Formats: sequence, C-alpha cells, structure tokens
Amino acid sequence: MDYPNDQAPGAPVRHGIPEHGRIPKYYAVKARLDQLIGELDEGDPLPTERDLSESYEVARETVRQAIRELVLEGKLRRQGRGTVVAGPKLEQPLSLASYTEGVRRQGRTPGRTLVTLDRFPCPAALAAETGLEPGAPVWHLERVLLADDERVGLESTYVAVARVPRLDVDFDPDSSFYAFLDRQGIGFGDADERIETVLATPREALLIGTPPALPMLLIHRVSRDTEGRPLERVRTLYRGDRFSFSAHLGG
Repeated sequence: MDYPNDQAPGAPVRHGIPEHGRIPKYYAVKARLDQLIGELDEGDPLPTERDLSESYEVARETVRQAIRELVLEGKLRRQGRGTVVAGPKLEQPLSLASYTEGVRRQGRTPGRTLVTLDRFPCPAALAAETGLEPGAPVWHLERVLLADDERVGLESTYVAVARVPRLDVDFDPDSSFYAFLDRQGIGFGDADERIETVLATPREALLIGTPPALPMLLIHRVSRDTEGRPLERVRTLYRGDRFSFSAHLGG
C-alpha cells in the first residue's frame, strides 16, 4: 500500500481515500475544511456556507454535511448562527485520578454545577453492583461537569450514607468528591470501569447543553476503598466531541 510521506501516526490510512480513488464530494470538502481549520485559531469563525460552496464549487448541502461531521468530531462548534473553530479535546486519563486533576493537568479550570443531592433506599440492582444492603440509605449526587465554564459532561455518583453521613452538610458540590473523601480518611483502592458510546436522553442533553444526536462517551465505574469494601458507583457522560481518553498499559 502506498503511504503518503505526510501520513501522520493515528490518522486514517491514506487520508481515508479508498484504493479505487473515488471519494464522496462532501468528504473532499471535509478534507479541505480540516486543512483550513489547522490554519485558524480557536474561536475563529468559519466562512459562511454560501462562501464555501462558491469557493469549492459544490452545493451548499455538500458543505453542510462536511461541517456536520466536523462538528461531531469536535473540530468545529456552533456559535450563534455561525460556526467557529473548537479547541483541542480534553484528554482524560483512565485512572483513579479525579476529573478535577485531569482537567487541571491540561491548563483548564474544572468546575461542577449541582443538579441534585438526595437520599433514598438502595435499589436491588444498585445493591448487587456495589455490595450494599438493599434498602440501605444511599446518597445520589448529580452534577454537570464544567471546563472553563463550558458544560462538557454529566456525573451521577451513588455512595452509602453510612460512609459519608454528612455529605449534604460538609461537601461543596463545586469541589472534588475524591478530595472530600480523602479528608474523611477514606482512600481509594481500585475500581472497575466500562466505557460505551451512547446518545444522551432528552433530559441529559438539556442539562449538558447539546443536541440529542451528539454521541456521548459513557463511563460506568464501581470503586472500592483500600480495604476492598465497595465505595461508590459512578455513571458519567462525557461529550464525544470534547473528550478523548488515554491509558498506560503495562506488559
């Protein structure tokens, strides 16, 4: 196979062009727009669809399809009635490090907005996952995740009331839950995680501020403390256009 000299590691092989050389018009426009984006700065506006269709000599719908894909990939974002260049994706490590640490490591300011903090009897399904007793009091902490005041995710945390009985009094919802647990003398031992792609529900999309058709990365986590006892169950939705995940694998 003929690899172009400028083929970047991790890029689609031969820039995604099939061996027969025939590519859809929208993909050719997308490739040219991708190159244009690389010459612009974050927040710079893209030319109008009319200007782009005239410049590339294609129909406006062809331009729209190319832009739609670049928006879904997180390279562009809608702003008002126009489209601007998006910033780089946030890279979140797959580790026991908190969301706060991951965002700060990239020079961004993490934040959270409280949606709800309530308590209820532990359902059987949650009890089976966490090892808690069915009916035991459980906290549910739901927060919108922020990065530089941009809504980027939605996090639901379930933890036994017996572990943190004063969560509703002593915890600042805008702060790191892991740092709070550490101050309570509770340390993390290990965790199991599962990642899948989903679409947000209408409620979730409204809270995160995204269209329901935007793909999301969903992480399920069940954590245990240093003594192996169940600690928390977390369900976190991350915007697929604003996040990527990394992990170090040892042999």
